Amino acid sequence: MLYDLIIIGGGPAGSAAAVYAGRKHLKSLMLVYEFGGQSIVSEDIQNWIGTVSLSGQELAKNFKKHVETYSKDFVVIKEGEKAIKIEKDKDIFKIKTDQNNEYVTKTILITTGSNRRKLKIEGAKKFENKGITYCASCDGPMFAEKDVAVIGGGNAGFETAVQLLAYAKSVTLLDIEENYKADKITIDKVLANPKMTGISNAEIIKINGDQFVTGLIYKNKKIGEEKTLKVEGIFVEIGQIPNTETVKNLLELDEYNRIKIDFKNQKTSLEGIWSAGDCTNVLYHQNNIAAGDGVRALEDIYLYLHAK
Repeated sequence: MLYDLIIIGGGPAGSAAAVYAGRKHLKSLMLVYEFGGQSIVSEDIQNWIGTVSLSGQELAKNFKKHVETYSKDFVVIKEGEKAIKIEKDKDIFKIKTDQNNEYVTKTILITTGSNRRKLKIEGAKKFENKGITYCASCDGPMFAEKDVAVIGGGNAGFETAVQLLAYAKSVTLLDIEENYKADKITIDKVLANPKMTGISNAEIIKINGDQFVTGLIYKNKKIGEEKTLKVEGIFVEIGQIPNTETVKNLLELDEYNRIKIDFKNQKTSLEGIWSAGDCTNVLYHQNNIAAGDGVRALEDIYLYLHAK
């Protein structure tokens, strides 16, 4: 079957585009390894427009339900399947997956998102899942009444600290920058908690431990002094790595391996392929922004298909 569109990814960008594709009766295929995107691990999402509070799991279920409601005979959902290779043959694209399937389509929308960046210092690999974790909502309760650290001063770092303050004995947030990147209102609220400490200009040097983490060594970038912080848990929030390996030799990427797009319409460097969400070089990465970008891409794809 020749599809009008194949959407790769099931986060907010891919799901929003799929809903619009179904409503516009585009013959589409959606390759979704897992609905929800990065937010699936969040216990409490408070900025999804129209919903005051919901968990990442609830959001993922809502995405799937919304897509299924409007898919009917137009959007085929292949869940648990990853695209591993994309080829262009004249005006047609061929997509091969990890399930040994091949699909052909007129257009593609890539919404593959990104993954968490990991620590690359002495002890980081050794103590992963032995005190070092990248998911506070998954592992946080195991550190009840313990001293823990959060590495990263963006919104994700402060949101992780908020979760941990509910049950940890103390939380220390360390950031390599002099000024935290999180929203001012969030910074002020979190640092006001008596169990919370913030340390800026902190370059993490080493993770200490025996069988499990016992602490970390950091250097004050301003004065060069090294200090040891005793903690039993370390939660890492130092950014994202875009999932663009499949298109690295196909599309133009920026210095961070994010897909370069035309911000007016989400077009990539190759005609017939659009991209939206955290895998692109947009300035801000948020669920609401990704959903809007997915819709913008779909609108342009629809016009592209019907203008031929």
